[in-house]
Amino acid sequence: MELRIRGERAVLAADDGVDVQEADPHSLAIGTELAEALHEWARVAAALRRAEPAASEDHSAEAAAVVSRRGHQLAVRVATVMGAPLVYRDPVTDLATLIEPPLREPSAAPSLVARLFGTSEHDNEPTPWGTGLTVAAFVAAVLCVAMLALAGTLATETSGWLAVVASLIVTAGLAPSLWLARRLPIVRWAALGAAVGVVIAWVGVLIDVL
Repeated sequence: MELRIRGERAVLAADDGVDVQEADPHSLAIGTELAEALHEWARVAAALRRAEPAASEDHSAEAAAVVSRRGHQLAVRVATVMGAPLVYRDPVTDLATLIEPPLREPSAAPSLVARLFGTSEHDNEPTPWGTGLTVAAFVAAVLCVAMLALAGTLATETSGWLAVVASLIVTAGLAPSLWLARRLPIVRWAALGAAVGVVIAWVGVLIDVL
C-alpha cells in the first residue's frame, strides 16, 4: 500500500496487479484524527505546488522540507496503526520510501503459555506444599479407588487378564496428560496425585489378579 496525494486529498493506493485501487483514509480503520491529519497535510502540499516560483527560494525550500517531514511522520503513524509496511510517496521529490511498522514492545503481562507451563515468572513463588499435597492425596485416592473398582469388577465378571488389559488402557490414556501437566503451576499437584494413585492401584490390581 502506498501513501500519496491525489489533488488536494491524501489517498492510500494498492496495486493488485491489474489496476491501482485508491482508498480514502476515512474508509480505513486508522482513526478519524489521523485521516483528517493526512488530508490537511495533502492540502498544504497541494498549496505548495501551486505557489509562485518567484517566491523566496529559501522559504520555498523550508516549506518543502516541512511538508516532506510531516508526510513521513504521518506515514509512520499509518504503518504503525495498520501493522503493515507502507510506501510513502513524497509529494515534493516524488521519491518512494518503504516504511516498516516499528517493532512493538513485548507485553508485560505473562503469556498464556508462560502461565500454563510455569516459566520464569512462577519460579520465584513459594511452593504451596500443604495445599498441593492435599490436592494430590485426594486425587490419588479417587483414582486408586476408581481403578481398583474397575479391575475388581472385570476380574469378577470376566477374567483377571481382562482387568489387567483395562488397567493398561487407563494407564496409557493418562500417561501423556500427566507428563504434559508436570510443569503446570496448579495442575501439577493433581498430576502428581494421579500418578501416585495409578501406581498404588496397579499394586492392588496385580495382587487381585495373581
